[in-house]
Amino acid sequence: MSSASSETTTTADPVLTAERAHLARAADCLTVMRASASAVVDAGVDAWASERLGAARAERLRALAADPGVPPFFGRTDTDTETFHIGRRHVRDADGTPVVIDWRAPMSRPFYRASAADPQGLVLRRRFGFSGGELTSYEDELLGTGEESAPLQGPAAGPPAGSRREGANGGGQGGPSPVGGSGVLHLLEEIERPRSGPMRDIVATIQPEQDAIVRAPLAESICVQGAPGTGKTAVGLHRAAYLLYTHGGQLARTGVLVVGPNRAFLRYIEQVLPTLGEVDVEQTTVAELTARVPVRGVDAPEVAVLKGDARLAEVLHRALWGSIAKPVDDVQVPLAGRRRRVPVERLKRHVDDLRRRGRAGEDQQVLHHAAGRERLAMLLAEDARRQAEAAGGSPTDAETRRAARSAEVRAFCDAVWPAWDAAELVHALLTDPAVLARAARGVLDGAEQALLLRPAGPLRGAPWTAADAVLVDEVAGLLERTAGYGHVVVDEAQDLSPMQCRAIARRLAAGSLTVLGDLAQATSPWSAADWDRTLAGLGRPDTAVRPLTRGYRVPGEVLAYANRLLSVIAPGLPAATAVRRGAGSLRIRADGPLPEVVRELTATPGSIGVVCADAAVSEVAAALVAAGLPAAVLGDDGDAGPLAVVPATLAKGLEFDAVVVVDPAAIAAAEPRGLHRLYVVLTRAVSTLVVLHAGDLPGLLAA
Repeated sequence: MSSASSETTTTADPVLTAERAHLARAADCLTVMRASASAVVDAGVDAWASERLGAARAERLRALAADPGVPPFFGRTDTDTETFHIGRRHVRDADGTPVVIDWRAPMSRPFYRASAADPQGLVLRRRFGFSGGELTSYEDELLGTGEESAPLQGPAAGPPAGSRREGANGGGQGGPSPVGGSGVLHLLEEIERPRSGPMRDIVATIQPEQDAIVRAPLAESICVQGAPGTGKTAVGLHRAAYLLYTHGGQLARTGVLVVGPNRAFLRYIEQVLPTLGEVDVEQTTVAELTARVPVRGVDAPEVAVLKGDARLAEVLHRALWGSIAKPVDDVQVPLAGRRRRVPVERLKRHVDDLRRRGRAGEDQQVLHHAAGRERLAMLLAEDARRQAEAAGGSPTDAETRRAARSAEVRAFCDAVWPAWDAAELVHALLTDPAVLARAARGVLDGAEQALLLRPAGPLRGAPWTAADAVLVDEVAGLLERTAGYGHVVVDEAQDLSPMQCRAIARRLAAGSLTVLGDLAQATSPWSAADWDRTLAGLGRPDTAVRPLTRGYRVPGEVLAYANRLLSVIAPGLPAATAVRRGAGSLRIRADGPLPEVVRELTATPGSIGVVCADAAVSEVAAALVAAGLPAAVLGDDGDAGPLAVVPATLAKGLEFDAVVVVDPAAIAAAEPRGLHRLYVVLTRAVSTLVVLHAGDLPGLLAA
């Protein structure tokens, strides 16, 4: 390996000089590409075509937008005949010659996968170090030599230019190990860089086991069982970016959806995809995805659990399709100036045929309720048309359509196949014991039905809850087809209720899934011991589960402490391992006031999260502010600043340089799956974890 910086030598390193020149050239070419895209005239053959051209140009400009803190490239690969610089997006010169290759391009794959044992055609892999956008160092691996040795450091304060190291350590999981192997110095440097603001991409430091998931085919659904700090969220987002690059035409039509657990989490990750050049990915939460009614109320825990049960889907289906009545009389259909009688027996047959299609099998598409009502009206009109043709008439298509819209046919449909609003049906089900009893017979017992019922009242102003909104969304999906996406990424999926899984599955259509989560971090009442139920609920029961157990973010000392809980909360899961020990990263304190502990941590640059039980948030924040510390409570929008007081229920998916866990016993006691929540909280730190307790620690942590 060669690692160097010109700041440490009296003579400029020619490699750094040449690479800085290429960096400047790439930046100039990117500027020209943006200017060229801006100069394009949006002139299509018609107004619609011009509008689409304008939208495409705007998207291209956003993808090419410059980020002063992000250099055009981060790595380089050399074969015997070619050299490629690898970056976040493709950059070309005026002649069309590639200056930087997009990290997602096939020729970039060896940058992530090559090892001494399998060089994949490379003779050299180079990684670059940057400071403030300036190229300050490089790290070379000479591949294909069959030799292995430890890495040498090459940041700005590293060894002099020209020091060499040949070969690279082969590692587990199909590629070079990040400890003493491929790019370890840049990987650890990136991990330990102080955190501030939103989540960063990991495109320069993707490891082989992560890259295998990122580059999985679009048709393949994947479930990533990722321990804390293994990069599962980043892997899922980078997979979305890779699929958009590789299947841009298809996914431009069908779209990509990212579903996160809450708005604070989405705010944290929202800049990853734009940094990678992907700006048209919808990012949302389940609550926003199902926001068809205003949520004003909160369910009791046992009620919320029942409303999330998959059996409610059957109850809702019965309530809707069970509202269809049997015809009791003939109908006179006006057509082309005459009335044609459709006898009641044929009407019954039409209705029964359509109702059966509401539960179509695999060989037949399900008929949605609203479409069935429209089809019933047309069946009556077509029945009348056939009668007219048998009598020698020839009604036109327009006359037949008018017959389907006639007052007589509408009245029949209203009586037999009533039109429903989704919220109206759910409101009736939850407030009318008779309606609920009919729909829930044999599915829910009497006690469960009593739990669901609430006092009758007007639809306007109904005390809708978050679980109710998912039920309303379920009915909306029965009424009309829900628009689907070509690929859906679901993070923290271990906490989804069966009904929430169904809501996401409706958006999936024929597309594929990337499911991200950790069973050990499952804190919801629906959490299971394995992924089978969740994957079945998401509509992809055969999805392969890919484990990630190598932790990059959490120091080993901290991870070992949190892993003490695994024997109780997830006995079937393998414990995560850490790539760095982080000696001194864990501090257990039974003394000292909280402000003093936090003030000590502020001496080191980086973000600080003070995590406590939700009930203690106000008290903890007030104590810090009273001591003159700039603390702010992390809210649902994810905005709190460098010193955040974090409710334990919002900690999932976040990371801080230093974390103070206040009264872990209170966190564990606050909810039925409190030890799972505590495991989440204990694994949020990148550099330092302070466990501050006044009373006893939970038993597994006291040993």
